[in-house]
Order: sequence, then structure tokens, then C-alpha cells
Amino acid sequence: MTAPALTCRACGAPLGPVFCDLGTMAVANSYLPPEADAGAEPRFPLCARVCSACRMVQLDHVVDAAGIFSDYAYFSSASASWLAHAQRFCALMTDRLGLGPQSLVIEVASNDGYLLRNFVAAGVPCLGIEPAANVAATARAAGVPTEVAFLTPETATKSIATQGRQADLVVANNVLAHVPDINGFAAGLATLVAPGGVVSIEAPHLLSLVDGVQFDTIYHEHYAYWSALALERLLARHGLNVFDVETLPTHGGSIRYLAAREARPATAALLALRAKEANRGLDKDAFYQGFDARVRKVLQNFRAWAAAQQDMGRKLAAYGAAAKGNTFLNAAGIGADAFLAVADRSPAKVGRRLPGSHIPVVTPEALLALAPDEILILPWNIAPEIVAQLRGAGFTGGLWTAVPEMRRL
Repeated sequence: MTAPALTCRACGAPLGPVFCDLGTMAVANSYLPPEADAGAEPRFPLCARVCSACRMVQLDHVVDAAGIFSDYAYFSSASASWLAHAQRFCALMTDRLGLGPQSLVIEVASNDGYLLRNFVAAGVPCLGIEPAANVAATARAAGVPTEVAFLTPETATKSIATQGRQADLVVANNVLAHVPDINGFAAGLATLVAPGGVVSIEAPHLLSLVDGVQFDTIYHEHYAYWSALALERLLARHGLNVFDVETLPTHGGSIRYLAAREARPATAALLALRAKEANRGLDKDAFYQGFDARVRKVLQNFRAWAAAQQDMGRKLAAYGAAAKGNTFLNAAGIGADAFLAVADRSPAKVGRRLPGSHIPVVTPEALLALAPDEILILPWNIAPEIVAQLRGAGFTGGLWTAVPEMRRL
């Protein structure tokens, strides 16, 4: 087991206070095949701290990214609401930037082509850069040109050489958290984008995480947790200037940042976000202290609910084999003795067991056949979508989310 890092991966300053310490856990997206030896499952410390200078919240232990992302179990197309979000984004940016057959769009961490396929359909040339070979193969099969690589300045230069030009739009949606070498990644973005082009970054907002006690979004695959304050400082070091932002409802509250190589006037939305973070004190240690205690309270309330249900003889199950759910269940100490199964629509997860808790993953149809009395929806960010699916399938029992508190839907 490696020693904790003492300095910030972004700026090199000493790390400051502990933000959230969840102990030692299995890697959240490393699902176990049925024949795996559960006793040999690796576990690593999961503790987030804040940089004393640039204020990037980050894990103080880094698990090897190549081992996590070379064969990945998350497919973006599994969520209908996420597909709709991507479609809206593509239409918006096509109109705003005037994209057409002479343009080039590059998406970093393009997953299974969920977003770029919209540009393919519109006749806009595009390229995906995706480190997970199994996921990239799915994108290529869907007609989305995709390279298998992590983004670095070197791989960015290679992609530009292959395409013969830099991109008019570079997209990096929900990937910043997944990058241990954040400076190499930011330099890669700056390399990919053409002069006059735009980099679009979406990332869950640290304020939303804190206000909603969204500690379950902390896991080994998420190396950092972003405020506008920290992100602007990172991008500026690599010659990228944020000029506009948009608040999004995705992932419990996200921000879309637009940046360019040249300086552009800050929009009213960006000025307002900067002021909001300053008023909340994101540049001071006090903001980051006390979150850990709020997490303990959420877990305590959930354990009490689960124990009460079991005392009444109620059968419990879960829906959504999401990484955030694995953090939640493992932090709560819940195992396969407490939950019948967890349902998921992803073929890559069905038939496996959740990391840490070892709860079996089954299809939604198989879960309903087990006749649970109560179902805990683990990916609370898409709870309305899941409630509609389950009610439509005839489930009449209790549907719940547990973050930031136990709530019957």
C-alpha cells in the first residue's frame, strides 16, 4: 500500500485539511466475476484532502489509472437521460460555433460514442479519444472514429497529425475527475484546440457535492473534485482561459465551462459563479471542514433504516450498479447478506458482483422476480428515470434514495 501524497498533483503546494475520509475500500468500478476470489480483492485508502494553495480537492492515494480504465464497465449509452443530455449539447454547440462539414470535433474520454454519434449523424467530422479498449470498440462499431489512448500532450499531437488539424471544439465531459496527471491532461486539451476554437468541460460542482452531502461520488476512479476556483487556476497554467459557464442539473449539479486559448471577456454567468464561490469561502480552510461529520450522519440514518426494514422481515434490493452506489454501500458496511441483489441494464455488469459488498448484479426483470419489498435507488441523479422504469414494470413496493437523507419516492 502506498503512502499518502503530501503535495497537490496540480500545483505542488502542501495538502491541507481532510475533506472526507471513507476508510479503505475496493475500487468502485472493478466488478467481480462469479468465480473471483472475493478474499483476494484489493482495497485501498479513500481519503480526499484539499490543496492549501490552488484548492483542488483530491485523493491522497492514487490507484493506477491504467488498471482501472483499460477495461471499463461503464457505458454512457446505458442511461436514456444522459443520451438526451448529449444530444442537446451537440445541437447547442453546432449552432453556437457554426459547426459543419469543414469543422472538427474531438471528444476526450468519448466512451461508447454516446455523444459523437450526434455529430456523425449531422455530417460533422469527429474523433473520439478513449482509454478503455472494450468501450472504444463499441464506439467504432457504431460508426464513431475512436483512438484508444489516454490524453497527454504526446497523444494529442499524434491525434492532430492523424486528423491533419486542430479541433474547433474539444469536449471533455465528466472526465477531469478521472485524471491523475491533471497537468498533462490540461496541456493535452490546449494542444488539441485550434486558435479560435473552444474547449467545453463538464464537471460536477464541488458546491453541489457539499450542499447535497454527495460523498458517494468520491471513489478511487475520481482523483479530484472541482470548483470553478480550482479549475480556472489549472487551465490558466496551460494557456486556457475560461470565458463562460452554464449550470447543469446532471450528476447532482454540474458546471459546463467554455475555455479558449485567447482571452475573451467573462460572461455574466462566469462572474456570478466566481462571486458565489467567493461568498461561500472556497478559498478558506473552514469551508472544507465539517463535511466528514455530515457524511457520518447520512450513513447512520441509512443503517438505522435498513435495520428497521430487516427487523420487519422486509426484503431489500437495490437498483443501479453505479460506482457511487458502491461507495455508499461500502461506506455503510452493507453486504450480500442484507440485499437480495442489485439490478442494472448494462450487460457488462450483469452476472458479476459489486466490488466490496459482493452483492450480485442481475437484470431488472430478474430483480423484480425476486419480489423485493423495498428498492434503494443508488444512482440518485437519475432516480426519476429509474422510478418510471420500475413503476412501468409493475413494481408497487417502496422506492428510496439515501443521499442526502432517506427519502421515499
